Amino acid sequence: MDQNIIDELRNIKITPRGNLINGKISTSLSGETIDVFSPIDGNLITMIPRSRREDVDVAVNAAKLAFDDGRWSNQPPVDRKKVLIKWAELVEKEALSLAVLGVRENGTEINMALKAEPFSAAATLRYYGEAIDKVYGEIAPTAEGILGLIKKEPIGVVGAIVPWNFPLMIGAWKIGPALAAGNSVILKPAESASLSLLRLAELGLEAGLPPGVLQVVTGYGSEAGQAIALSKDVDVLTFTGAGPTGRKLMEYSAQSNLKRVYLELGGKSPNIVFSDAPDLELAAKSAVNAIFRNSGQVCVAGSRLLIEHSIYQNFLDTVCNYTSKLRVGDPLDLSNDIGAVHSEAQLLKNLRFLDSLKNREKNIVWGGDRLIEESGGFYMSPTIVENISSKDEIFHEEIFGPVLSVIPFSKDEEAISIANDTSYGLAAGVWTSNLSRAHKMANGIKSGMITVNTYAGTDMTVPLPGMKESGNGSDKSLHSLEKYTNLKTVWVNL
Repeated sequence: MDQNIIDELRNIKITPRGNLINGKISTSLSGETIDVFSPIDGNLITMIPRSRREDVDVAVNAAKLAFDDGRWSNQPPVDRKKVLIKWAELVEKEALSLAVLGVRENGTEINMALKAEPFSAAATLRYYGEAIDKVYGEIAPTAEGILGLIKKEPIGVVGAIVPWNFPLMIGAWKIGPALAAGNSVILKPAESASLSLLRLAELGLEAGLPPGVLQVVTGYGSEAGQAIALSKDVDVLTFTGAGPTGRKLMEYSAQSNLKRVYLELGGKSPNIVFSDAPDLELAAKSAVNAIFRNSGQVCVAGSRLLIEHSIYQNFLDTVCNYTSKLRVGDPLDLSNDIGAVHSEAQLLKNLRFLDSLKNREKNIVWGGDRLIEESGGFYMSPTIVENISSKDEIFHEEIFGPVLSVIPFSKDEEAISIANDTSYGLAAGVWTSNLSRAHKMANGIKSGMITVNTYAGTDMTVPLPGMKESGNGSDKSLHSLEKYTNLKTVWVNL
């Protein structure tokens, strides 16, 4: 990457954006807009439509018509494949511009954003494009004279509501398999991170996606999001975000047409380090990266670091040493390691968690402060907290900020108990050279994804499922297609 090119892209004025409905860019029917502020400096960067129920109704009707007339749903899988792969190519060509656009509105450090956003989205679109003409139905092992066919069909209209932390990556996790399967999609980005997804959808049209197959409607969750969830013409709802919102979406499903609801609701993920880890130095570096990248605003962030008692202090010192070398600042400056917290509200929420500690000075061993306030942006120092117990709010709650809780343990069973002492169950990491111990931990920890001698870092070939209050269903992998297809039995008496 070239810093000069990044600086040129950051200075491009962003004109007010519109919804993308039925292949056309449009304002909200009311003409109302939402201001979009940059976490880099707190400045207004553009405006997006404030969509309400009437806007969602137009988008839903267009999506339903597109599905029913078969302009996409009836296309052979090989033809849908060509569009998705072309789309991926267009995203890759525009990757740096898309990454900078996203950083301007969500604050992720550019070094991470480029890989995690446009390149990840392109890889997802390509994966499902390549996969869809290789997904077969089944023939049941029936009696002689009977032909039992099990077909997989697209469901209809999919509503996808995605968060602000990785809009392109998570958005592609939803729309990639949903579109590959032949559905129509209505996408509602977070009101504070819509710009890159609007551009992604425009590139989809350029790639050959028929009008009406993908709609992007911006607005507040309580207005546009609620309208999508309550619509009787939306057949599936997929959401990544906070638990309270996920619960409301399930209520809206019950109040409307009992649409399927798939939820990914975050985590409080344990990263467990045993004294026999194959590389303690690597484990320490990984622990720092697992929580502090994107200012801790990662669903699978390793926010609880469990360290075996015999190596506790030395390992903690190593973690603090690596943390001290991290540079926090302008996320579009290539020399910085950590960018901005997404919003001032999120920053203040992070700090309130620290203020809730009984003995702040005793508990915080590194960081704990707001930084660079004079810039107008929202920055926070990487923070490490110890001497906490299961009675502390910070032990259980997903902070979604750069705060690492460090907890000692002595036995395998104690590590499993601590790891499971949360309502979440999304991810976990285990560091050990003992294969039996690794399997024991993987079997005992109630999380959808468990990595051994690394943290997270999986690819599209495996799912990201949630357990407990982290949600249901899976993003990524071929398993994700199951969310967006119906099984149909055809029983033929020969």
